Amino acid sequence: MKLPGAKKVYFASDQHFGAPTAEKSFPREQKFVAWLDEIKKDADALFLLGDLFDFWFEYKTVIPKGFVRVLGKLAELRDSGIPIFFFVGNHDLWMYDYFEKELNIPVYHKPKHFTINGKEFFIGHGDGLGPGDVGYKRMKKVFTNPFSKWLFRWLHPDIGVKLAQYLSVKNKLISGDDDVKFLGKENEWLYQYALKKLETKHYDFFVFGHRHLPLEILLKGDSHYFNLGDWIGYFSYGVFDGTNFELKRFNH
Repeated sequence: MKLPGAKKVYFASDQHFGAPTAEKSFPREQKFVAWLDEIKKDADALFLLGDLFDFWFEYKTVIPKGFVRVLGKLAELRDSGIPIFFFVGNHDLWMYDYFEKELNIPVYHKPKHFTINGKEFFIGHGDGLGPGDVGYKRMKKVFTNPFSKWLFRWLHPDIGVKLAQYLSVKNKLISGDDDVKFLGKENEWLYQYALKKLETKHYDFFVFGHRHLPLEILLKGDSHYFNLGDWIGYFSYGVFDGTNFELKRFNH
């Protein structure tokens, strides 16, 4: 990907729309749509790094109710020619082909390497990567098991969606206390994961979500790890101008 002129690439993650309730989520959705409106004037591409929704499951003919303004704005950006790349998170990991068919937005279930203006990017949501988090890794295997998905699909959407939303909020999966604290490099699993990746290949930027805490940490040499934060308390995002990557906050 080569950036023309003064164009930029934008990154955002962990909006968790729909949580804790549709009513309380709505102002955050409006703010995100306003941000999309603002960046469309100079965006050459947009990367969404997962957990756009607090819960998402695609039945064969049904998707969760709501989010029409967000989906409509993404469709508008995509139809205007701006590429959008979506990486599933741990809250929307049951995403299949709706975004691809309806919005022409590719969906990735694993981290991916991109080269932008000669800079090497390693991009993903970040869940289940690196050492530790054993409980979640075990849980993710259950959630992504074809039999588990088949069983859930047999629940009526009114029951399945309500149950999933209840469990998400009850277990504070939106943002736990640890997510808003810097735990030190030795306890930052994504930092440790990035260091390990650098042993086999150089990347200029590792960009992840999942942690809900805006972070920039120097790795080795000129390689950096960035965490995008969230759109719950920080309203933070990343922007790459062709040379430098920067974390910013949307305060409008």
